[in-house]
Amino acid sequence: MNIVVIGTGRLGTNLAQALRDAGHDVTVVRGRAVTTDCGGESPLPQTADAFIIAVKDDVLEDVIVRATKGREDQLFLHTAGSMPMSALSDYCRRYGVFYPMQTFSKETIVPFTDIPIFLEADSAETLDVLNELARTLSSHVYHLSTDDRRYLHLAAVFACNFANHCMALSADVLGRIGIPFDVMLPLIDQTVRKLHTMSPVDAQTGPAVRHDNNVIIGQHHLLDDNPKMQNVYDLLTNSIYEKSTNK
Repeated sequence: MNIVVIGTGRLGTNLAQALRDAGHDVTVVRGRAVTTDCGGESPLPQTADAFIIAVKDDVLEDVIVRATKGREDQLFLHTAGSMPMSALSDYCRRYGVFYPMQTFSKETIVPFTDIPIFLEADSAETLDVLNELARTLSSHVYHLSTDDRRYLHLAAVFACNFANHCMALSADVLGRIGIPFDVMLPLIDQTVRKLHTMSPVDAQTGPAVRHDNNVIIGQHHLLDDNPKMQNVYDLLTNSIYEKSTNK
């Protein structure tokens, strides 16, 4: 297929490479080039089998408005987990969502083979096209409505973004005593490895699960000089305790 990827951020970079590796003809356009006055000359091709918009949520609407102008009959897709499919409905006749659920970076290109891709489309015909495209990249393809995709994205924020932030806080604690963060990597790897065979609730360990109140109180006071981190510690400890007692 002839695909135009609009966006050169983390997702756009990885998606464009995955599409090329799958044999598609890919043109990449910077999102900024679409939203910037280019002297009346659009950097976008006029036609393609699909235009995939992979930009930040806060500029998505502006990119949609500008990219679809004069291309109203073309197929446009966006990749945003929490943005509705209807964001496209006023600007083109064929549209949908193509959401690969993964964390990306430009430094490491991630293979798409095992990445779940969630689709939504304006019609059964459009969904067939999206299915055909998605299955050239991954064997894990799902159909999901806008409302359900918002919950999926929320779950991903907890599992990825919040978990990664906790690792950043861990690095801050280690920094106090001059220990590098990489000492945590075997622990992190085993924590994730267990989740392939156990539920997160069953895999949970630590003082909150054991109700080791003396340890919890001691760790709480180690953070007396950092009330914000102390609050995070208390909230997570209480949440783990409640989850473990209700399982």
